[in-house]
Amino acid sequence: MQDKIELRENCSGKSEETKPLVPNQMKWDFILVCDKHESNSEKDAKRKEFLDKLENKGFTIEEIKDKKLFYGVHAPSEIFQKYQRLLKNSDSGLQNYHTEENVTITTRIRIINFILQNTQISPEETLQKLIKAKVFEAAFPLHKQEELRQKLKENWARWRKILKKQPIEEIRSYFGEKVALYFAWLGWYTRILFPAAVLGLLVFLYGIFHFDSSQVSKEICEANTTIMCPLCDQKCPFWQLSDTCTYAKVTHLFDNEGTILFAVLMALWATVFLELWKRKRAEVVSGWELYGWDEDEEELALQLINNPEHTLKLYQHSYIRSTILLLLVLLMITVLIGLAHALVIYRVVATVVFTQSDFEFIRERASTMAVMTGAVLHYITIIIMTKVNRRVALFLCELEKPRTFSERENIFTVKIFTFQFFTYFSSLIYIAFFLGRINGRPGNYVRVAGKWRLEECHPSGCITDLFIQMAIIMTLKQTLSNFVEYLTPWLRLRFRKSLPNPKDKDMVHMEKGPEDSCKEQWLKNYQLNEVNVFSLFDEFLEMMIQYSFTTIFVAAFPLAPLMAFINNLFEIRLDAIKMVQLQRRIVPRKANDIGIWLQVLEAIGILAVIGNGLVIAITSDFIPMQVYKYTYSPCMLQNRTDINCLTGYINNSLSVFRVQDFEWQMKLPEKLPDFMRSEITECRYRDYRNSDDYNYSVQFWHVFAARLAFLILFEHVALCIKLIAAWYVPDVPQSVKNKHLQKKHENLRGVPSDTIRVIELPGLFLYLPGK
Repeated sequence: MQDKIELRENCSGKSEETKPLVPNQMKWDFILVCDKHESNSEKDAKRKEFLDKLENKGFTIEEIKDKKLFYGVHAPSEIFQKYQRLLKNSDSGLQNYHTEENVTITTRIRIINFILQNTQISPEETLQKLIKAKVFEAAFPLHKQEELRQKLKENWARWRKILKKQPIEEIRSYFGEKVALYFAWLGWYTRILFPAAVLGLLVFLYGIFHFDSSQVSKEICEANTTIMCPLCDQKCPFWQLSDTCTYAKVTHLFDNEGTILFAVLMALWATVFLELWKRKRAEVVSGWELYGWDEDEEELALQLINNPEHTLKLYQHSYIRSTILLLLVLLMITVLIGLAHALVIYRVVATVVFTQSDFEFIRERASTMAVMTGAVLHYITIIIMTKVNRRVALFLCELEKPRTFSERENIFTVKIFTFQFFTYFSSLIYIAFFLGRINGRPGNYVRVAGKWRLEECHPSGCITDLFIQMAIIMTLKQTLSNFVEYLTPWLRLRFRKSLPNPKDKDMVHMEKGPEDSCKEQWLKNYQLNEVNVFSLFDEFLEMMIQYSFTTIFVAAFPLAPLMAFINNLFEIRLDAIKMVQLQRRIVPRKANDIGIWLQVLEAIGILAVIGNGLVIAITSDFIPMQVYKYTYSPCMLQNRTDINCLTGYINNSLSVFRVQDFEWQMKLPEKLPDFMRSEITECRYRDYRNSDDYNYSVQFWHVFAARLAFLILFEHVALCIKLIAAWYVPDVPQSVKNKHLQKKHENLRGVPSDTIRVIELPGLFLYLPGK
């Protein structure tokens, strides 16, 4: 193999002659790493066969031996000339490229990576399969362009640059369009989050300013004669409603009049954000000459470069396969919902255990403690199921047999996001829409396994339970997860660099030759943390989950946009530091948008309207309070104007139960509570039921109809606002449209477009001679 080498690169941009010089200076494009296999072993044979395949395609390969074997790979210029010829008529920014020097380093890496990944030594035995079989250990492009990389380190990948504008053009030049678009989108998302964060903070502050002024909270705090039914079956005590005074005040922080307006505005915000991003993307991509770039055409060109005899793989569809995949996806979703049910059972059992605790602090806050520990358990479940979801989604992608890599990526994205969505939100959906509504009533409770009865809502509502769950998950995800995300690769890199190299001492007093210079650079890149095809995908997925938290249940957690804004300020720099300093160079990908993720964002926007409408209509007590205020309050029945119209709401929302009607499972405490001097004959519970037969009262159906009417009205109004906003804000700015229109016009006339300048004035476009 060595006798085929004509040039050895000294890894500093210069070349050392070992045989006659080739026309162009050689630059090592990719590095392959493998262990030293036994001679004539199967792994050794496969390694040699793969390298021979590359040499047959015109690649030059340099071997350097250390503890492992390193192979530098250099591609022939004919590959890039062919790439330019194939795409010279496409709208991909290659019309003026005629020589290899015009091919950017990101394009070189992308083309070579495609060829490496699609070179087979036998049917279906690609480089990825060889890496899994331990024939090769790694394949990666080198961190070169030291001047540009240093510029990114100083101006971007620094914590102190957290409030500085991102150098998107430099990111694109070094990491390619896909990475640049990710950071452009993340920066734009963070920027647009600021007004939403301010608005959410104002809603929260409004709740704080009215912390002690809520009529509902006042009634709960003063209800020291209202005896509530026990929270569990096993000798749980009766309790006074006034015991939950603080809980009621906290509930008012998130369940107040400002919540409704905030939910509507956030639905509008989600639409405006997407429309403004589409405009921003159009401006960015237009400047990159990728506005009309076609991914299918690009992939077809790369296939022909790799194999001129490539057989076109046509689109196929099988209804049988699609049905099987649909059933498997539904089965996986059922499993994820089952895990949410397991968390429900945990909270039910935990409530019983905490209620019987010897510690008064825990005993008095049994329900809240169950919700908080359940949220932590939910977060642990999320960490575990994220790995399971990825394996299942990959398996289903293999069954679906996608035609191209981009199609495979889109299919995988939809599946993994669906699984992650149910992993994160199944438990939240239960708390928001089912907690306290399917648990039955005293004397006829719904029980798990016929033993433990389901949880109940607090008399002031269930929205605080939803807030606690969301706050804990978001806090853990945005602190602990990000801490691990940064610290893990940092510690790994420090550990690898601390390992002694036995040859270092021998080289101290020796002048470094070309091979030593290459070895040093290759080893430095090898010591960096591995990147793979999921590296950028994981960052996008993380942001999509955060976006879901920020929009879908924002009515219950108005601080979510503020938490997301603060997190993203650090997330941008964290990702930048990882890519520039801690990880090997990511393989650049060409792109003119964020792909399938835009459709995911649009789907989340629709779910946000539905979710917030349901939270206000079902989870919040806003509708029952309005029904009481305008139908059953003293203001309406007695025509009084001297009192708050919500006076008496709590007493009205609690039904009466006779203690003698408890089920046989109920074991009441033998000792009466301190606040009771006589036997308890009645207790109260949250529901609208008659006191004689325990059937639903007329007011229950009145509230139910009002909830349904509000939900329909809210969602129709919010969706109309979304549609109007989408129409009002064009996806593509007129300046971008006119730029491409002028370019097409001049190309058809045969006049170079750079001889005409366009000056845009209000309502007028002036076409002037260039230069």
